[in-house]
Formats: sequence, structure tokens, C-alpha cells
Amino acid sequence: MEPDAEALGYRLVRVRLLGNRRKTLQIMAERISDGDFNSGDCTKLARRANEALEPIEYDSLEVSSPGIDRPLMRIEDFTRFIGHMAKLETTAMLDGQKRFKGEIVSVDGDVISLKTEQGEPKIKFSALHDARLVLTDKLIEEDLRRAKAVERDFPPPLAGEVSPQATEGAADASPLSHRAARTDSSPARGGANKTKRKNT
Repeated sequence: MEPDAEALGYRLVRVRLLGNRRKTLQIMAERISDGDFNSGDCTKLARRANEALEPIEYDSLEVSSPGIDRPLMRIEDFTRFIGHMAKLETTAMLDGQKRFKGEIVSVDGDVISLKTEQGEPKIKFSALHDARLVLTDKLIEEDLRRAKAVERDFPPPLAGEVSPQATEGAADASPLSHRAARTDSSPARGGANKTKRKNT
């Protein structure tokens, strides 16, 4: 799926198969160019995912942006968000604890340095079970600056004009595939798209 996403200009953040009897395939992604991800992106990637993941058994597909307090899935994510707060959970005890919350200070190879209230632990990326950013004013401000930069690059059209994004979105409003139809779209930042497979 990753090559398919990259061919469309997207970076996969996380892919998970959730549920037991009814399985939901959850895909988080962002644009490689600017880190944004809108409802049109959701629909485009959902269509490609349904085609690329045909052999995988699942009942519904959920495509969304990672959100501001995003999961940190790659070592590069930690480098990208140095200076921001994060919550980390390790698979085994480290200095008597598994959960850490602090500022990402540095990344050296696969070792992440945090600044916490208790000290400055160094945690190997391979030792992590889960990690995500903490929603802070600093993170929100940075996200707003990024969003404004995207808007400057793609300003809204004047009255009577149609932007390339709007044209693309109109094309994406069609059914996702012969066996999947768009059933829900979230208005949250980045957007989310949920599709269900039709019974055949």
C-alpha cells in the first residue's frame, strides 16, 4: 500500500486492522509536499486503497489525517517534532516505569532523548510500544502556521473561478469503487473518510 500512496503524493502515517467479527482497516496519511490532508485527499486515497488491498479481508475502511496530536510511528517523526511534548510507552520497564511524558530533546541514531519532570531518559526507538504528540499551545500554533502556508500556496478562488482543488474534489465525489461507497465524512482538520464494502 505504501508505494501506491506515495505514487499519489501521500505518506502513510499508520495502518491498522481493528475489530474481531467486523474488521475496520484504518489508514492515517498526509501529503508528502506539505503535511496537509483534506477530504478530497481522503477520498482519493480511499479509492486507491480499496483497489490495492482487494485481497485483505475487512468490512469497512477508514481514511483520515493523523491529527495534530498525531502518533509517532517512525524515528523521523521524532526528529521532525524535536522541541514538542510527547507521550511514550515502552514494551518493558525502563528505570521502573513504562510511560514517559516530556519534551523531545534530541534524536541520536535510534535513541530518543526526552526532558521529563523526573530527568532526561534516553529511550531506544525499538523499545517503544506506543508514542504520540501531546496537544499543546506550541503545537497548535505551529499547525496553524503550516495551514496558513498551505493557504498561501493555494489561495481560495475569486468569485466565478474554480480552483484546481475544487475540480479535483468534484471528481473525487464519485463512488470509491464498484464495491465501496462513501458513507461518512468528518469535518475535523484534515478530514476523515469512512467506506463500507458492499455485499456481493
